[in-house]
Amino acid sequence: MQAKREFRDREESELTVLDALVDRHEEGMTVFELRSSVDMGIDRIEAALGELKDQGLIRVEDEDGTTRIRPDERVVPDGDDRPEPSLVESIREKLPF
Repeated sequence: MQAKREFRDREESELTVLDALVDRHEEGMTVFELRSSVDMGIDRIEAALGELKDQGLIRVEDEDGTTRIRPDERVVPDGDDRPEPSLVESIREKLPF
């Protein structure tokens, strides 16, 4: 799952981290889980998390001694908020195959 369209205009590392968090928005992720799901170094992850937190796009919560990171609810797409189809998909829909 990807973050809502209006939150996608940001640096690649921030977007990668945000999309990973949105994908597991209900249970959240630890830093270790996040690191294993994105292909970047811990320094880039920490910088992205800092920027996303400063912008109010993520929440950091302590649950029984474990720090879990979750995206803000306004970032998570609704069930009917589907991504726009690509140009190729749009053309395929119009052509009789």
